[in-house]
Amino acid sequence: MSALLGERTLHEEVRALARARGAVILAHNYQRPEVQDVADYVGDSLGLARIAAASEAAVIALCGVHFMAETAAILCPGKTVLIPDPKAGCSLAASVDASELRAWKEAHPGAVVVSYVNTTAEVKAESDYCCTSGNARAVIESIPADREILFLPDLYLGLWLERVCGRKLRIWLGECHVHAGIRPTDIERWQREAPDAELLVHPECGCASQAMAFGDERTHILSTEGMLDFARRSSKQRFVVATETGILHRLNAELPGKRFEAAHEAAVCRFMKMITLEKLRDALRDGRHEVRVEPQVAARARRAIERMVAIG
Repeated sequence: MSALLGERTLHEEVRALARARGAVILAHNYQRPEVQDVADYVGDSLGLARIAAASEAAVIALCGVHFMAETAAILCPGKTVLIPDPKAGCSLAASVDASELRAWKEAHPGAVVVSYVNTTAEVKAESDYCCTSGNARAVIESIPADREILFLPDLYLGLWLERVCGRKLRIWLGECHVHAGIRPTDIERWQREAPDAELLVHPECGCASQAMAFGDERTHILSTEGMLDFARRSSKQRFVVATETGILHRLNAELPGKRFEAAHEAAVCRFMKMITLEKLRDALRDGRHEVRVEPQVAARARRAIERMVAIG
């Protein structure tokens, strides 16, 4: 009981600090349950970027990983963007840097560069478009068919896009260590053991393109926001979810009459879980861990990010 009381007190303290600071709290779907519960908005990368861009709040407390806070800072010049723990990084974003992208572009002059939002500000500044899993297909389909496309950094999302868009991409060989760990065997097991369940698979997963090849009508490749929307509209009652397990809290909270299970229980991002209520409280109280992007980098990256926000 004391732990619950302590969490409730922290929740109230965070909300009071947010009001006093004129802050909006944004939390990604993979955050800890208690962080999601205290946030003003919970969503995927695209949703949080759109909310940040539209918000009138003077302060944005971004509960997610570092590239998300950078994206908010780029979209919201003049606002203060705080991240509760600046060490909350991303293995996928770390798989490519700006110098590597510049060399890749030099090897393919004239190609259109599409960077997943899971990249650093410097990489976004070298890109023509950004995208998220929620609008990646729409972004690719908006580019003329005769243009060569360099897609980075996620290998599995790129392979899925090739299949659904019917066009060849040049794909960077990066991966999210959490999603890559969800394998075809996980999907095959659930297809055998849960014949009454719909399988919701994130396109970053190591099993996404293979799952499509199975041709099982119960298997759906979706962004995290797409998973929520699909489950809300579906008449089915049981769902197996192949993505980072943090999404289960939101699914259960918003759709309490339905049953959600993780395809792979170990699919936990330690970076996402670095954000705690205590760290959020301290960030709001002390104005600590402000995220700034060098103005020239931000100006170049903003074009690609604004295209992402506008498409899909």
